[in-house]
Amino acid sequence: MNPYLYLPLWFVKTKFFGQKKPLQTVLFITNECNLECRHCCVYSKDHIISKPMSQIKDELEHSYRLGSRFVDFEGGEPFLWKEGDKNINDLIDLAKKIGFFSTTITTNAQLPIQNSNADSIWISLDGIGRFHDLIRGEGAFEKLKTNIQNSNHKNLHANMVVNNLNYTNVEETILWVKNNPNLKTISINLHTPFPGTEVLSLNQDLRNEILDLVISLKKKGYPIMNSISGLKYMKKDISNKYCHLSNFIHPDGTQRDECEGKTLDLCEKCGFCMSGEMRAVMNLKPDTLLAGLKLRV
Repeated sequence: MNPYLYLPLWFVKTKFFGQKKPLQTVLFITNECNLECRHCCVYSKDHIISKPMSQIKDELEHSYRLGSRFVDFEGGEPFLWKEGDKNINDLIDLAKKIGFFSTTITTNAQLPIQNSNADSIWISLDGIGRFHDLIRGEGAFEKLKTNIQNSNHKNLHANMVVNNLNYTNVEETILWVKNNPNLKTISINLHTPFPGTEVLSLNQDLRNEILDLVISLKKKGYPIMNSISGLKYMKKDISNKYCHLSNFIHPDGTQRDECEGKTLDLCEKCGFCMSGEMRAVMNLKPDTLLAGLKLRV
């Protein structure tokens, strides 16, 4: 079905008839990574999992049957995924064949970003220079910068997670994206304190201060993916969230109908930008709807 027909129908069923079907799938295809980021709770050096293509096919088909039409391939580092002569482009092509409207890859940009079939690529950027390296390891920023500069992909975006190590660098990072001709937008998230990462948390006053800064920059025309409505919802309480809009399939094959943060009782401290964006979508905020359509369709 055409997305412009499917999406309104999905919305009506979800908003008014209590349907709880996902619209997006976050599919972890491996926990292998080439970095050891301070905030990450996914990568594994001891027990590497790289899913076989047959399993990924089953997981994509399962998500499609649930109602999902957008898929984000994640890791670990998804560009490390291989099976024989197959690489992540084969997974992108498979998702399109199944019927997904669009595909994205989230990457740390430590490998070349060349000839990717993904509709969009999200690059994890946690600050400029030493701020990024403080979180992701020495030399990570220079590799990221080089691979962005040399990429031939036409739809690159940055994704920042703000914590107590990089919160003073938010405006500079957004400005860097604005001045980088190879990047289109940046999304701003706040650190969610998954077990073992609590030390990176921001207090509520600082969270709100950062969100107000991002809102002000958005109003000035900076290329921020978050909508103003979504950013405002991130400042509010957790009621009426719509986290079931995404389903998650983890490296070990565990499937969740909602973010693992809910299982861990972290909703009060959630910093994922999509929590605000999804709530804004379901409340028919025009700026969020337009941003979502522009990004995904």
